[in-house]
Amino acid sequence: MPKGYWIAHVDVTDPNGYKEYVALNAKAFSKYGAKFLVRGGQFTKKSGDARARHVVIEFETYERRSPATTAPSTGPPNSSATSTRKAT
Repeated sequence: MPKGYWIAHVDVTDPNGYKEYVALNAKAFSKYGAKFLVRGGQFTKKSGDARARHVVIEFETYERRSPATTAPSTGPPNSSATSTRKAT
């Protein structure tokens, strides 16, 4: 079965709050077997706009990815659970 991925492009607006967000969502991601492949790091923008951080999370299947990305502790990219950052 194909793996599932969550790819986020993020600007952190509150570094201290973001650290707390990362700590809180670790439980939800762990529950669904998330494996962080990319978390920040250097990149080259080829065209268009870019956010400061990039995150790529791998899941065993797409079905395991879906509930992890909408869990209350992680929320969808622009939810109140993620008010410490802007994401696309």
